[in-house]
Amino acid sequence: MRASPSRWCQRVRDAPARVIAGCGTGCDGRVMTRALTGVVLSLALVVAGCGGDSAEQKAQKSVCSARANIKKQVDALKSTTISTASIDGVKANLKSIGDSLSQMTQAQKDLKGNRKQQVQSANATFKAELTSVAREVGRSVTLSNAAQQLQTAVASLATGYQKALAPIDCSS
Repeated sequence: MRASPSRWCQRVRDAPARVIAGCGTGCDGRVMTRALTGVVLSLALVVAGCGGDSAEQKAQKSVCSARANIKKQVDALKSTTISTASIDGVKANLKSIGDSLSQMTQAQKDLKGNRKQQVQSANATFKAELTSVAREVGRSVTLSNAAQQLQTAVASLATGYQKALAPIDCSS
């Protein structure tokens, strides 16, 4: 019913900053309120659409992080020699591996289907290997026997990692 543009439209053309900051006197606030409501709702939808990771995605990341730490610890043990080894160092590596296995166990509850079964099986297999190695390390009386025992234990852990944990897909 209006023949000419509304006063609000002229104000937008004339002074956009003034319109954004506040209409002043004589401005129809309903237009501005609707525009701002539309912008706020649009932003809310965009933010909601981005969302965070699902519980399963977080669990997968946790499993992959634990797997990477186990590999790092096994590699550190493999590079240990009798001259660089210390009981405390080896124990720290084994404890870190144990903590990572616990992290994987916690994450399993949020995994589904084949992925859950694969992680459970790998975790159980590697945990048994770790327990066996931990029992064997430190039983030797002589230094040369301890060195041989450590090399055997680390080789066993590395093989256990390759068989049990390396097949877990962490590429995505």
